Amino acid sequence: MTDPPSVDAKENKFLKGTFAVVGIMSTLVIYGVLQEKIMRVPYGPNHEFFKHSLFLVFCNRITTSAVSAVFLLTSKKALDPVAPIYKYGVVSISNILTTTCQYEALKYVSFPVQTLAKCAKMIPVMIWGTLIMQKKYKGPDYLLALLVTLGCSLFILFPGATELTPYRNGRESTVWGVSLMIGYLGFDGFTSTFQDKLFKGYDMGIYNQIFYTTLCSCILSLTGLILQGNLLMAIDFVSRHKDCFFDIALLSTVATASQFFISYTIRTFGALTFATIMTTRQLVSILLSCVWFGHPLSVEQFIGAVIVFGSLYARGFLKSKPEKPLPSIHKSDEEVIVPLKVTA
Repeated sequence: MTDPPSVDAKENKFLKGTFAVVGIMSTLVIYGVLQEKIMRVPYGPNHEFFKHSLFLVFCNRITTSAVSAVFLLTSKKALDPVAPIYKYGVVSISNILTTTCQYEALKYVSFPVQTLAKCAKMIPVMIWGTLIMQKKYKGPDYLLALLVTLGCSLFILFPGATELTPYRNGRESTVWGVSLMIGYLGFDGFTSTFQDKLFKGYDMGIYNQIFYTTLCSCILSLTGLILQGNLLMAIDFVSRHKDCFFDIALLSTVATASQFFISYTIRTFGALTFATIMTTRQLVSILLSCVWFGHPLSVEQFIGAVIVFGSLYARGFLKSKPEKPLPSIHKSDEEVIVPLKVTA
């Protein structure tokens, strides 16, 4: 018979849990507010909008790459790539497309719509998992996907009557905005699924994975900026609008910090606790965005949000029932692969 956990152990776990929750909630909520401000709020007396979303991707990735390199050096772990470089590159391309669609979509849909739509990412993950990993899903998984799709559809198709976008003088359920969100969900699902398939067989630490994937992303996004002729334009914009420069710097900082809070949470408490925290974060982000930026919510959107978050929390509680562990299976911390995204 095992002894019950001591008071010190419980207190230590509570402190770790508080650290994880505060870290993830604070960094990703700030990230959400900043990305909406940068892409939807005009800067300067001439009310200019920042339009170079790929520049945001570049700034985020170069910051994360530099910090992960420092962690690798201080931990005295090998800097050599564990997997072939082209495999990091495939994940980087998909991740860049994911983040670019995310930023571009904010020109046409509000942050609450985008955030709730992200809850539907399980649908493309299930599709890609079936095609790439030959996974099989159970009835409750399909039911949950159906309910989340229904809730997201209500939220997107019935926006508040006065909600306008800075790029279109119409309702925000535009074909282009919805198309960008579909692109985001498709690329995001492919990124996590393909990453899982490629890196599962490698003895790869989290910092090694983050460093090489973000390094490839830096090179690819910088190349894209140069080919599009947007690099100098983006630099000129932030040089003329210092507040935009500080917003982007803070965005990159919290994006990088969130990666390591996510890694810490999954390693310490597991994926289920992390999923619950992320669901709560999305709800808080939507409410904060509605208050901060004055987004009206229709009755249909409120019902859609209740359906989505109710379904997600129900799934979390149903899966929280402890299962009998298999003593023959052991996984070390190095086997935990955290999907590289800031999405949040």
